[in-house]
Amino acid sequence: MENFTHQPVLTDAVMEYLAPRPGQTLVDATLGLGGHAKAILERLGGIGKLVGIDQDEQALQIASKNLSSYQNQLVLVYGNFRDLGQLVESHGYGSVDGILFDLGVSSLQLDEGTRGFSFNKSAILDMRMGVGELTAEEVVNTYSEAKLVRILREYGEEPRAEQIAERIVEARKYHPIRTTDELADIIGGYRGGKINPATRTFQAIRIEVNDELTALEQALPQAVDLLKPGGRLAVISFHSLEDRIVKHFFKTLATGGSIRLLTKKAIMPSWEERKSNRRARSAKLRVIEKI
Repeated sequence: MENFTHQPVLTDAVMEYLAPRPGQTLVDATLGLGGHAKAILERLGGIGKLVGIDQDEQALQIASKNLSSYQNQLVLVYGNFRDLGQLVESHGYGSVDGILFDLGVSSLQLDEGTRGFSFNKSAILDMRMGVGELTAEEVVNTYSEAKLVRILREYGEEPRAEQIAERIVEARKYHPIRTTDELADIIGGYRGGKINPATRTFQAIRIEVNDELTALEQALPQAVDLLKPGGRLAVISFHSLEDRIVKHFFKTLATGGSIRLLTKKAIMPSWEERKSNRRARSAKLRVIEKI
């Protein structure tokens, strides 16, 4: 895991719209393993700073090694981007030239397999991106049927929410549901469709565990406040719930005249990128510039 790397999505588009230049200060609010950060640092040409934030300590350690040749320009920060303003300002940066969010679960968290994010790998139901107290196991085994239905509908947009919630509640009567395998088997359902029948349920539980949508809603205004005039904010989302929040927030600001929309419609990966990087399939990029 020491040399773990990943293929970041929409990198060319991010560089085009974020347009980092030598001497600037930028923030990667979701550093992960440093894929986008490396591209930004290359554009800074040895002059400028990148503040890299992540709530996963292991990801920060790996990113530090992956970006070791840029260590004099890189400021690593452990924390959740819901505290973006405080995290950036506490390191001496009152305003910045650009900010990037690459939302969702990271490649490390998916591929490592031990933290329960993927139904393709057997693991304890955890799904915590950081050090929060709530785990997927607790959600599955203690939430009422009505509450499970709600999060499956709202966060997973799962059409079988009632059926899946009923199955979970019935199964846990006999013994607690501990692993990803058990949960995937309980979900069951149709096979051979475009997506695995467990996909939406796992997404919904992950969002609940990490309070992802609230964190995003809290972070976006802080990001705009941090930007210098002419500074840019780029957000990559991977499902409709995130994209809806970003789109509405940007539209509201544009109507108020405080920002300029640089992407009238979301930027999508090319066919070639989707083919070579399966995680790019659902990615959408939206960018604004502060006036």
